[in-house]
Amino acid sequence: MADGVIRIAAALAEAPDGRLVLVRKRDTRFFMQPGGKIEAREEPVDALRRELEEELGAVLPPDLGPPLGLFTAPAAHEPGHLVEAWLFHVRLPHAPVIGAEIAEHALVGADGADHLMLAPLTREHVMPLWRRLRSGRFS
Repeated sequence: MADGVIRIAAALAEAPDGRLVLVRKRDTRFFMQPGGKIEAREEPVDALRRELEEELGAVLPPDLGPPLGLFTAPAAHEPGHLVEAWLFHVRLPHAPVIGAEIAEHALVGADGADHLMLAPLTREHVMPLWRRLRSGRFS
């Protein structure tokens, strides 16, 4: 992170009922997608598997598929830094069971997340992608 870029793997995670799963980490204000920092010599998909098991109790299938892309936005909790996220689409096998550093989760339906304070990456990239996926217009 010496270059001011925080590299993460994150999930556009859908609960079994189709709602989007967002999380708020302990001692923070912003809701964001589940996931976390990629460790040295770790592949993004492996970081995502580790983080989702820790944060949501979710074991991901081996055939997760390719990432939706690599997205960059201002870091929500580290002023002056950017977050660079490999984003994966994940359908959770069960309702989230929060753990690790997660304080709470929110399940967002078609009415959106206007009532939540969203991290920049979530607001600028994840929410628009999720809307496109739901409408079938993702390519």
